[in-house]
Amino acid sequence: MRLESFEGIGEGDRAVIRIGPGPLSLRWVAEHHDVVDGEQFCDRQVSGPFAHWDHTHRMEAVTGGTSRLVDSIEFALPGGPIGSQLGKWFARPELERQFAYRHRITRRDLELHQRYNPEGRALTIAVSGASGLVGSALTAMLTTGGHTVMPLVRTGPAGEGEILWDPRSGVVETEKFEAVDAVIHLAGENVFGLWTEQKKARILDSRATGTRLLADALADCENPPDTFISASAVGYYGDHGTEPITETSEPRQSGFLTAVCDAWEAAADPAREAGLRVVHPRIGVVLTPAGGALQLMLPAFQLGLGGRVGAPDQFFPWITIDDVIGSLYHMLWTDLEGPVNVTAPDPARMDEYTRTLAEVVHRPALLNPPVPMVRALGGEMAEEMLLQSARVLPEKLIDSGYDFAYDDLEAGLRHQIGRTQEQATAG
Repeated sequence: MRLESFEGIGEGDRAVIRIGPGPLSLRWVAEHHDVVDGEQFCDRQVSGPFAHWDHTHRMEAVTGGTSRLVDSIEFALPGGPIGSQLGKWFARPELERQFAYRHRITRRDLELHQRYNPEGRALTIAVSGASGLVGSALTAMLTTGGHTVMPLVRTGPAGEGEILWDPRSGVVETEKFEAVDAVIHLAGENVFGLWTEQKKARILDSRATGTRLLADALADCENPPDTFISASAVGYYGDHGTEPITETSEPRQSGFLTAVCDAWEAAADPAREAGLRVVHPRIGVVLTPAGGALQLMLPAFQLGLGGRVGAPDQFFPWITIDDVIGSLYHMLWTDLEGPVNVTAPDPARMDEYTRTLAEVVHRPALLNPPVPMVRALGGEMAEEMLLQSARVLPEKLIDSGYDFAYDDLEAGLRHQIGRTQEQATAG
């Protein structure tokens, strides 16, 4: 399920959603009605896969200054009696998983806002890559807390509440950063795929050139933002075998990812030299079925065709997308600076990760591709992203008091896939 367009949750606003894979996806248009500001909104299907759909999303006051989120859904599938049975057997359990996941996310977001911003201070935050995998989730979390997000856009003219930032032409609307409290820079070319020379040039340029343009603009501001959070990755460290890696660890070899991360972080120097607090979240392997490694691996595991990629004792520096978002929010409100490892406290060995994912989806995982085959098919990308061992520890996050939502691999995977222990017991 993915959001294609969203007008808002005002009376008559519409959302367009795509359900299903690629060209087989179905278009679902929902319209909001009976909106009560701060209390509820409802949405009904205008067109889509259901014969009938009406959903009420309501916050109810409880004692002690707390509230309860209630979702009430009336739906029917097409097809008469057959559709009714399909709804009972398949649609209802899936909806229950979907909404249980949404409720866990909402609870976590509210807990973070209460912990870090109990007075409800509203920040204005510029975000690059706001429509990407991490950026879209971060934007939703920030706006939930009453903050204003100003997306950085690469094609002009920028609309109201947007900032033009075009690394190709070197154009950036510097003056708009005067009204911004912090900048979170996430944009960059996708690193998955065969690393041709053209692909590698795009990966490096999108990070080093784009970050330098942004850092120069922030340094030129008369009243710059206080904080610049500029993403990096654990690929900086390279292969360390079983040796624990902290933020003070140096790379073991000069591979392509190490060079990219080094240039990426150095490109923020103008902002650092201008006095901004600059943080480099070195992000690990983000677990979410919406993208990245888990999205690529999950279909094979669900079909019983999964297996271990790489050596069994190779470390896998995982983190759920929930804790990526939580870590970035933690960085906004604390005094962290420099590189910060954004990984779970207990990195898993590859055989543990494979076994755990297989147990969560209740399938065997016996098809372990030989390392020479992985290397031959994936080339340099496979060598650096799939076959290296990085036992990365989030020392700075732990020392600064960050509370992980998911520090256990099985619990994190169950949450992401919608197979929590509670739901397994209920179903």
